[in-house]
Amino acid sequence: MSDVIKQSAWCDLRPRLVSAFVLGGVAAACIAAGGVFYITLVLVVMGGMAAEAATLFGVSIKSWWGIFYCLWAICSGVLASSGYGVYFLAFCFCAFIFGSALWAIMCVIITAGTALLWLYQVGVWSVVFVIAVVVASDATAYVVGRLVRGPKLAPRVSPGKTCSGAIGGLIGAILAGLVVAYLSGLGMFARAIVWAIVLSIVAQLGDLAESMMKRYLGVKDSGKLLPGHGGLLDRFDGLVMAAPVAAIVSLFCSITIKGGAFWGVP
Repeated sequence: MSDVIKQSAWCDLRPRLVSAFVLGGVAAACIAAGGVFYITLVLVVMGGMAAEAATLFGVSIKSWWGIFYCLWAICSGVLASSGYGVYFLAFCFCAFIFGSALWAIMCVIITAGTALLWLYQVGVWSVVFVIAVVVASDATAYVVGRLVRGPKLAPRVSPGKTCSGAIGGLIGAILAGLVVAYLSGLGMFARAIVWAIVLSIVAQLGDLAESMMKRYLGVKDSGKLLPGHGGLLDRFDGLVMAAPVAAIVSLFCSITIKGGAFWGVP
């Protein structure tokens, strides 16, 4: 019986690894290339998440309303990439026309997309730091949680998540933050550790929030685009929460110390 349980716990490991490898390769290439490639990646993800959200709440993406909802997210990203990021507030506010649920998700998508575009303008290492920390947090939480198990973190919200996994996620985030701080040549390792922990906690809260939404809707995954992960909302639930936090810190950093890595803020 224990062997069966162990096998079921790791049944999605292979598809997760394959999809993570492909997605990671595409993301790395777009980040390295920068410019239109990075912008296009962010816009595609924003539109994809909007499409999944619309579907989850019963709006067909083939209908004019569903198409309009997706274009709303993409257009906000286009403005942000053109240097008009401040208008994301107007897009967020006016999205109430889609109803309370879709309005809330749209605000998250727009804020996260704007944050990722802003972070790249500040410096590519800020984007790399945030993504590396969130991905490492998610990956190590998955592995440690299934190896160690133990008490559930939030059984009513997400029965699969454990306290050991949450701690493992923090450790993975710290290691990723230190690696990026070293490779960037920017150093500030103590502060990198602090912000890695903060972003990991925020990302895990985002994961729980998305799990709560799916439990309310009675669905397992937000979509089927990414084998082993589900949909884009499943894959980026942590990033959409962590990126805005990093962007706010980066904005404060650019004002007070005139640039530099956002994890260097006192």
